[in-house]
Amino acid sequence: MNSLVRPVSLLRCPPSLRPILAARLYATETGLGTSNASSRPRRKAVTAFNDDGRVPWGELSGKEKAARATQQTFNFSFIIVGAVLTGGVAYFMYTEVFSLDSKTSHFNRAFDQVRKDSRCTELLGNSKKITAYGEPTWNKWRRARPIASTIRKDQYGTEHLIMHFNVEGPMAKGVVNMHMTKKPSESEFVYKYLALDVKGHQRIYLENADASPESSAKSKTKFFGVSWR
Repeated sequence: MNSLVRPVSLLRCPPSLRPILAARLYATETGLGTSNASSRPRRKAVTAFNDDGRVPWGELSGKEKAARATQQTFNFSFIIVGAVLTGGVAYFMYTEVFSLDSKTSHFNRAFDQVRKDSRCTELLGNSKKITAYGEPTWNKWRRARPIASTIRKDQYGTEHLIMHFNVEGPMAKGVVNMHMTKKPSESEFVYKYLALDVKGHQRIYLENADASPESSAKSKTKFFGVSWR
């Protein structure tokens, strides 16, 4: 009924006022029934997979709060697992590679001692061209061959590090055998023997504790964490 009255009353107005009244009438009709709640844009429901933290906590429903809590718990757990794995890798690298008491460090020092010994270079050749490598594998690159080594503890609590690796020079090749011990009262490994075996030649002892049983601890010198006899 009102829709019929308003056009008639509009026609009764002077022609110059009709556009203004028409605009006001349109604005009034479009504004009826609107509210602040309906003018707000509708947002997507927050889930554990699409939550980016933009929606304030107070505007979340109970289900959405549970989804956000689940997501944050998962993220925190992921960070903890990553930190534990990183720490494990760092510990392994230190104990196996960088520590002065690691197998890699003992291997490097033994190999350097072989290259510096004149008796060894007489059989193997130029010290700068001598290479060391581990056990043969399918990998053709010698540096990738693993070094054979074991650490065991005897009934007295003494640790035994036994290692052997191959060396090769311009003139010959051989095998280096090493045995080190560390008693419970000691903090460092000590050479029991370090020897080079070349086929057709007598064994060369670079270190041999059994050859001088009367030697005292005072005759030892320490260098890079190893007691050298």
